[in-house]
Amino acid sequence: MRFSPFVIFLVPALVVATSFAVLAVDAPSKKDAPDLTAIRAKIKAKDFASARDDLFKLVNTNEDADVFNLLGFSLRKTGDYKNALTYYQKALELDPDHKGAHEYLGELFVETNQLLKAREHQAKLAALCPQGCEEREDLDKAIAAAT
Repeated sequence: MRFSPFVIFLVPALVVATSFAVLAVDAPSKKDAPDLTAIRAKIKAKDFASARDDLFKLVNTNEDADVFNLLGFSLRKTGDYKNALTYYQKALELDPDHKGAHEYLGELFVETNQLLKAREHQAKLAALCPQGCEEREDLDKAIAAAT
């Protein structure tokens, strides 16, 4: 049986691509990422001040977008918009496609009556989530409620 050069190339390429997809799912997203389970629980319980204090301890030793994003969220929820903005921006410096940071920064702009800036993050989430995602839906709702 004789195979065309296309088939000879395609089969190994599919095997390699499939292998990488499996590795991506099984591997942790960030090797050195801190365990944020307890902090996320505090945020879920609306204990933002305690979460903020725990996150401040982590920012000096972790260059992790999730840490900076959650710190921005906790600061925003305690009314400190200025510092929240700084930490959201740092999260986006570390990971420009961080969906959570785009959502939360957009919500900060909604809360501070800066709808044009909120819409910029809405557009970024539309590009990151063309099929939709929770972050996009939440920011869409916040903007709709403000208009």
